[in-house]
Amino acid sequence: MSNSSSITEFLLLPFADTRELQLLHFGLFLGIYLAALLGNGLILTAVACDHRLHTPMYFFLLNLALIDLGCISTTLPKAMANSLWDTRAISYIGCATQMFFFLFLFSAEYCLLTIMAYDRYVAVCKPLHYRSLLGSRACAQMAAAAWGSCFLYALLHTANTFSLPLCGQNTLDQFFCEIPSVLKLSCSDSYLREVWLLLVGVCLASGCFVFIILSYVQIFRAVLRMPSEQGWHKAFSTCLPHLAVVSLFINTCFFAYLKPPSISSPSLNLVVAVLYSVIPPTLNPLIYSMRSRELKWAVSKVILWLFLNSDKLPLFFQK
Repeated sequence: MSNSSSITEFLLLPFADTRELQLLHFGLFLGIYLAALLGNGLILTAVACDHRLHTPMYFFLLNLALIDLGCISTTLPKAMANSLWDTRAISYIGCATQMFFFLFLFSAEYCLLTIMAYDRYVAVCKPLHYRSLLGSRACAQMAAAAWGSCFLYALLHTANTFSLPLCGQNTLDQFFCEIPSVLKLSCSDSYLREVWLLLVGVCLASGCFVFIILSYVQIFRAVLRMPSEQGWHKAFSTCLPHLAVVSLFINTCFFAYLKPPSISSPSLNLVVAVLYSVIPPTLNPLIYSMRSRELKWAVSKVILWLFLNSDKLPLFFQK
């Protein structure tokens, strides 16, 4: 038996045992990672440079793209490196750092999606008060509250998890460091402290989920009362991307953590972990770009500038 003071590294769950499959996984994840970097990077550049996108909805979308970049960069590069170099090891400090950033960014994305639901509720149900309720100061305060509270929450969780005595093997049943896989290595009843923290997190997440549901109930009721089809189309065009992103995020998480134990297996858990940690950050830019005409126009300008290799991007957007 060994405790946490003697553990210097953890062994992550590999994607494959044969060298050919490891290289195949590396190539696949490299393509996904580059797609996520490109998609979120284009949205960040378009929203930052196009003054017509300086609205509350796109301000929150910019924050979402930034979170998605950080979230996928927390897990995928290490997984690619392990597949490329045929290793499973991650250092003790590296595991704690990865857990902190993943929990921080993952919870921040959920909080931001909740704020974006409020933004859509105000835009559809209270359009005359939109500017007063969601001014630049209010948007900045809500975003700062989401980032700050999730930072403290992740810091508390990570510190508490790695303060527990860890016994036995240092092998994790996941391809990145997350709280449940590390807690399974604990050999002390003090892990119940972390369980209480997880229960608090579940209660807060449930509150956000109920808030999103109630927001969309009010949105749908307001849309059904609209007399013109043009109003319907405008409301749905602004709400459907967010609803699709929320559905993708919540459904993958629910399946990962609430699936029946009877169908649980290491290979299935690995696939599900990829679904909720890799797929949403990659698809979110595509989902938003497909339904937003303004965003597609701004992104096309960014792509055109990249091909033209111009050094006058701000002037280009003002034309």
